[in-house]
Amino acid sequence: MTKQFWNLFKVSPVVLAATFFVANSALAAEVNDPITNVSQLSEAQESNDISQVTSVSQFSDVQPTDWAFQALQSLVERYGCIAGYPNGTYRGNRALTRYEFAAGLNACLNRVNELIATATADVVNKQDLATLQRLQEEFAAELATLRGRVDGLEARTSELEANQFSTTTKLVGEAIFNISDAFGGDRAVAAGNSNQNLDSNTTFSDRVRLNLYSSFSGQDQLQIRLTAGNIVSNAAVTGTNMTRLAYDVAAPDNNSVSIDKINYAFNLTDAVRVKVDATGGELWENVNNFNPDFSSSARGALSRYGRFSPIYRQGQGGAGLTLTFNPKGPISFSAAYLARTANDPTVNNGLFEGDNAIFGQLSFQPSKAFNIGLTYARTYQGNTAANSLFQATGSAFANNPFGNNTRTESDNYGAEATFQLGSKLALSGWGGYTTADAQTGVNAGRYAEIWYYGATLALKDFGGEGNVLGVIFGQPPQVTGGNIKNGSAFDSGTSYHLEGLYKYKVSDNIQVTPGLLVIFNPENNNNNDTEYVGTLRTTFTF
Repeated sequence: MTKQFWNLFKVSPVVLAATFFVANSALAAEVNDPITNVSQLSEAQESNDISQVTSVSQFSDVQPTDWAFQALQSLVERYGCIAGYPNGTYRGNRALTRYEFAAGLNACLNRVNELIATATADVVNKQDLATLQRLQEEFAAELATLRGRVDGLEARTSELEANQFSTTTKLVGEAIFNISDAFGGDRAVAAGNSNQNLDSNTTFSDRVRLNLYSSFSGQDQLQIRLTAGNIVSNAAVTGTNMTRLAYDVAAPDNNSVSIDKINYAFNLTDAVRVKVDATGGELWENVNNFNPDFSSSARGALSRYGRFSPIYRQGQGGAGLTLTFNPKGPISFSAAYLARTANDPTVNNGLFEGDNAIFGQLSFQPSKAFNIGLTYARTYQGNTAANSLFQATGSAFANNPFGNNTRTESDNYGAEATFQLGSKLALSGWGGYTTADAQTGVNAGRYAEIWYYGATLALKDFGGEGNVLGVIFGQPPQVTGGNIKNGSAFDSGTSYHLEGLYKYKVSDNIQVTPGLLVIFNPENNNNNDTEYVGTLRTTFTF
């Protein structure tokens, strides 16, 4: 700084105002930080908004023992030339730039002019005015530059406000480019031996999602999601859903756009969150699924089974209500009801008579490093053509142990846990047990017992910041007991799921994930050959 700057400490408080005021100038912060969208602008304003104070005691971080206390007190009471942050702080230890000094000086000059104009100029002496004049000349270039930047910022802000999509809605997009191929020996079959080779071609496909998030109170959210894709399930060539990818499209239609999710969430109280799904309700999004590093279909596991416990697929795609009670403490509770055919008024459908799931989960998190959950779901599946207890996750027999056209009820029990072993290592796991009862058909009165488990390992920042090396291992749903007449009493073997992947962060908006999925004894049949799925997924977010 120049000699004139250091001389500030020898003059009256009106000159010191230029120094102390600018330490919390929102304008200076906005000049130094480029703003590229409306959300950034609002965030910058919220974080840097200042407000006039009438007493120095309003600053929580200024004490009477501070060396500048008397100067600040004089500036507040004599000139009204000091402002603070909304949280009641002054932040007097911030570094001072010439632009910030110019901004504060300009503010104090305006204040002095106001005092003169209102016939209170007696509070400003000639020495103060002379010093301020010298400072104004010294910082004339900075003041001119500052005014130009402010004018430019105002013009950009006006343009953004005039052309913004909505004042309440923001668009969040996601696109997946996928290259994949399945290979192995013979195609998997449910029982016996297969004599058909696994013949698959390398595919290049995509999935795109556009989410519209709207908020009307700041504590609520309306979500409308548009989806398009052409990623075909590889189960047709491998013979098993165990090889399915996390992001394949159940009914691909050449990238035709559809609305597959509509929901609204709000806070009923500070401790109770309510979410109403009109369509596309999914428990793994509504509650904690205890696999934070791999639960996302676009940025998590490559496989369908590797994302989370199959218990969260109960009621998938339905409409209903989810309540989460989360008081300030280690224990939280979630309850949900989803009906998959809630929109169908015909017999054995609708909100209560069709396929539905009643769900409850108790979570215990004594620390940030450890979180455990106990989960229960009671489901009912009507007289449909193809029942699916786990929504095509696992073997065909485990998903449909009683055959088609059988009304089925099931009780599902699960335990999940997450361990954060430092900042670089995370472990997650789940285990589940299901009892399914046939209500109609040739197996009426029969039951099946089904088990499954899984574990994931995430090495964070492996090979670079933001990268994740992942390993997933588990046993997909397997029928282990019961008194079933249809086919064999139980699965004839045990399948094992092994997945390795590497999530490479190209940028904040691009992630590339190569990986390999291996299924041992697919379809829980020890006679089946091991199957492999190689995948390269590229995810764009915007």
